[in-house]
Amino acid sequence: MKYENILAKNVRGIVTLTINREKAMNALNKHVFNELEHFFAVSAPKKKNLKGIIITGAGEKAFVAGADIKEFLDFKGDDAMDVSARGQGVFDLIEKFSKPVIAAVNGFALGGGCELAMACHMRIASDRARFGQPEVNLGIIPGYGGTQRLPQLIGRGRALEYLMTGDMIGAEDAYRMGLVNHVVPHGEEVKKAKEIIEKIASKAPIAVAKIIECVDDAYNGVLDGFDSEVRSFGAVAHSEDFKEGASAFVERRKAEFKGK
Repeated sequence: MKYENILAKNVRGIVTLTINREKAMNALNKHVFNELEHFFAVSAPKKKNLKGIIITGAGEKAFVAGADIKEFLDFKGDDAMDVSARGQGVFDLIEKFSKPVIAAVNGFALGGGCELAMACHMRIASDRARFGQPEVNLGIIPGYGGTQRLPQLIGRGRALEYLMTGDMIGAEDAYRMGLVNHVVPHGEEVKKAKEIIEKIASKAPIAVAKIIECVDDAYNGVLDGFDSEVRSFGAVAHSEDFKEGASAFVERRKAEFKGK
């Protein structure tokens, strides 16, 4: 697939994926979703020596300022439900991706943009970043997982307040609440994300993938996260990486993991 709304740049195994609709404040439309789905379902899994993915927005103002509301105006029948389910499906691909996916939030992350950031494994915020779920101002609710992921990250009471008021959350407050992992000076969010991915890349790839899987299972609502941890612990204990890591620890040397 030829991408027209996202840009993917691979430098030494770290892909920076830029939502490239600057004139529209990088708003999410059906074409962006099509390209994100293809990238995470088809393109990224095939990349050799992939360390991780950074998602950011084009320009200085917005990460993603929301969904493209113009597409919502002609909803008929089950159209709205279909759009919501599609968005959730794409964001689930991101959340469950086996390599670290970090949102480098360089500006407004509102509505679908906040939901996209929350679907990533971590969030690095510029000190100019602003987060929020303002859908209530339009007479609707978040449809891409916002009512589920925001309470997981900042707690039920705070999430209900921001979901029902539509108020924005500044970068420092987002950090204090646990919505973002780090706040950095504007323009340094991608650099910080790369530093974290490089650090993770030095660890055992199978273990990293299993950590993502177990944490996702804990919030699944159906699966038993503790049981998932037991099974995953058993699986990694039989890996070559575990033998290498344990041997390196005993021998006081740096482990050389091979993802086997």
